[in-house]
Amino acid sequence: MPHSSLRHEALEAPASGIIEVFDYGRNREGLIPLWVGEGDMATPAFIAEAATRALAAGETFYTYQSGLPELRQAISTYMSGLYGRTIPMERFHVTIGGMHAIQLALRMVVGTDNEVIIPTPAWPNFRGAAGLSGARPVDVPMSFVPRGNDHVWALDMDRIADAITPKTRAIVINSPSNPTGWTATMEELQQVLDLSRKHGLWIISDEIYGRFVYDGSKRAPSFHDIMNDRDRIMFAQTFSKNWAMTGWRIGWLECPVALGPTVENLIQYSSSGVAAFLQRAGIAALQQGESFVEHQIARAREGREIVSKGLADTGRVTFGAIDGAFYLFFKVEGIEDTRKLAMQLVDEANVGLAPGSAFGSGAEHYLRMCFARKPEDMREATRRLAAVLSR
Repeated sequence: MPHSSLRHEALEAPASGIIEVFDYGRNREGLIPLWVGEGDMATPAFIAEAATRALAAGETFYTYQSGLPELRQAISTYMSGLYGRTIPMERFHVTIGGMHAIQLALRMVVGTDNEVIIPTPAWPNFRGAAGLSGARPVDVPMSFVPRGNDHVWALDMDRIADAITPKTRAIVINSPSNPTGWTATMEELQQVLDLSRKHGLWIISDEIYGRFVYDGSKRAPSFHDIMNDRDRIMFAQTFSKNWAMTGWRIGWLECPVALGPTVENLIQYSSSGVAAFLQRAGIAALQQGESFVEHQIARAREGREIVSKGLADTGRVTFGAIDGAFYLFFKVEGIEDTRKLAMQLVDEANVGLAPGSAFGSGAEHYLRMCFARKPEDMREATRRLAAVLSR
């Protein structure tokens, strides 16, 4: 079938540079896979058993488009407790993972000839989702600035303001950030919100890593802390990271209550809802999973210390402070082609990393390493990488 019969948005959707390296090293014996955003822990039994019970009870039929009321209420209770304010269940809609939530949000606010501002380095799926909606993703590189004895990634608000045109409809903010570990300050969030209000822009806020912070806080700063009910903000969330449920493909979109009927229609026309037995697992995760979340964060904190110290000791590696999420985003002195280096590290270190070229403008000379794994794996991966990089 000729490609000329396909829409250009589909044909021009960028291939994932992460998946390319993943496929190159897939199934290699002894390889330590740190290229994608998941840890090594299987979903806890209490979550899986909730799904099993629902299957045994025959919960295999069509269900509510926006999710079981019990799950939407469980999300409301969890989020209200986390952010210290009442967030009604009507704001939450269950989705096929965080990616589905992002797609739904973008489909509601952007289309052909519109623009979406994306601070970079950024998860490549933001660009892909914007493009598939017909919009043009606009990369706005972040700054890499001194902070005490360290460096940190930061929003360049002047660049963001200069990137706004009459075609701009939305800005994507991912904090804590995949891949950089940047975590927005309250001041940065307020500046973005002020721009949104001034220009009538939607904010698509990906706060999926909001629990993975390392300053002793329970969660990262959020637009929830400063917004009002009139603000144009939608939030993407997922069960994948906190509760080790990447393969389950379940998450939620949070948006203004008035958008509820529109979201429900879009779910009908994209997935027709999430399987009820998966939603029962989500309820169990939210209601019984806090100690597991804390365990995951503690493991990530230890992995963070292992990899940052071990690679810094090579004397060839530069990276910013990792305030949140669970990635080390680092640059190797003297290396320009990180795609080639990622392939080399598969061959010579038997460690899988993601090339920075997948993460947009300003990321080309970096590699991303996921450290959400058991400490012994992180020590071994760091030892192998250091041996190659020190040559």
